[in-house]
This record gives sequence, C-alpha cells and structure tokens, in this order.
Amino acid sequence: MKGHHLLTIKQIEAFKQDGYLVLENYINTQQRHRLMQRAEQLIEEFQPLANPSVFTTNEQERSSDDYFLSSGNKIRFFFEEEAIDQHGNFTVQKQQSINKIGHALHLLDPEYKQVVDELDFHSLGKQLGIESPRSIQSMHVFKQPNIGGEVVLHQDSTFLYTEPMSCIGFWLALEEATCENGCLQVIPKGHKIPLKKRFKLAADGGTQFDILNDSPWPEQPLEMLEAAAGTLIILHGQLPHYSAANRSSHSRQAFSLHLVDKLCDYPQDNWLQTDLV
Repeated sequence: MKGHHLLTIKQIEAFKQDGYLVLENYINTQQRHRLMQRAEQLIEEFQPLANPSVFTTNEQERSSDDYFLSSGNKIRFFFEEEAIDQHGNFTVQKQQSINKIGHALHLLDPEYKQVVDELDFHSLGKQLGIESPRSIQSMHVFKQPNIGGEVVLHQDSTFLYTEPMSCIGFWLALEEATCENGCLQVIPKGHKIPLKKRFKLAADGGTQFDILNDSPWPEQPLEMLEAAAGTLIILHGQLPHYSAANRSSHSRQAFSLHLVDKLCDYPQDNWLQTDLV
C-alpha cells in the first residue's frame, strides 16, 4: 500500500496556505479496528503503578512527571485526570481510564508498526516538504466518555522542536470526532504565527518552557474540524490547535504520528529523546 495516497497540487497548496489538510477515508475500517483492538489488549495487559501517571495539559504537572519525560523510547500509559480521585482510587474501569498510550508505539509494537507502515506517512511528509522524514512520536488518544480531558491551545513544534522547524502532525480519527466529543479545533492560517514557546530539559534538571513570543493568541473563533472515522488531519507544526473536554457518552479515539526532518537539528535538550531511530 506504499504511496497509496498522492496529494494533488491543490491539496499541497491548501496545506501551505491554511496550515492543515483534511483527507477523508485515509485509513480503512480493518486498519482502524486493528489499532483499537490492539490498544484494548495493551490496556488489559497493563498493570498500573502505585502512583499512576496522569496526563494533563497543566504545564507544571507535565514537566515534573519522570514517567512521562522518559517515554520517548517506550510504550507507556497515561490516565485521564478525572479517572483517579483525590485519594488515588479509580473512578472508572481500567479500559475507560486511559487518556493516551505513547510515545513509541510505531517503533515497538508490531501491530502499530505494520499499520503505520501501510499508511506510509513518510510519503505524505515528503510531498509536504520534509526531505528526510523521521517518525519521532506516536500516540493512541482515547478522549474517554464523560471524562476525556481538554487539550489547551498549543503548537506541536513547542514539544518537537527542530532547527529549522520541520514538525508535521498526522492525526487519524479512529472514531467519529464531533463538537460533542472533543474534535480538533484550529486557528486557520495560524501556522504563520511565530512559535510561542519551547518545552525542553532544563540544565539543572527537570524541564522548563522558554518563552519565544509572548504576544496573545489572535482573538478569532476556532474552526471545528469534525471528522468521520477514517479521516486523516495533517497539522503544520506551528498551527495552534485545541480540543475541548469530552462530556458526551461517546469516546473519540484517535492515533497520531509526528514527523520531523532528519536533516534538521534535533536538540539534545528536547524533552522527548529516543535512541530507537
């Protein structure tokens, strides 16, 4: 299936102009079910730690979590914030408690690796300007019913920084994504906004955010990217995007992969480091 989707000149120009591109029916039903069934199996086999790692976009909590920071070359599990109460007890069943699995599924798990290879993101990356694509990070995101956490407005290059910047995100709707269950929202043409900040390892240990541009986000409505199951949304690394909390009774599973260019410098103080590629 390599090279099964060649972008048109119009699509490439749309990506350059808007900072995102929507491709319907990119992943087929069989591939979607393979990834969702594999995720279910991985969660079933997963034994939570005594102090489980909660994924939140609260910057202080994220930056202080060593389990998260050392996950670049591992398969690790991160819980929804509302899945665990103040006493450390689960509020839902394990299968409904996971916020995401990351960050090396595409490298370490044979099932994910095969599907990612079939989908051939590298060819898409080359068509969009990445000369030598490197798959740097992957995530299976669940957006669990009723408790799926908000992801604040951000730019992916904040967390996957190269010099010059080269990050492109590939977001696959494994289930239908709607306004009700937390679909992606973007600032159209927002990739032309300078990078706001960079998340990196601090020289004295831990992490820090370097503020690169402290101007406020533009005051304009976000565009809702509702997506049918099977849709691929490609995001420029500087495009600001957001997803609201899921208070509906339907999950919003998605798989995402991020590419950077091997020919660009990937700094040693980036938070995500891997020796697998």
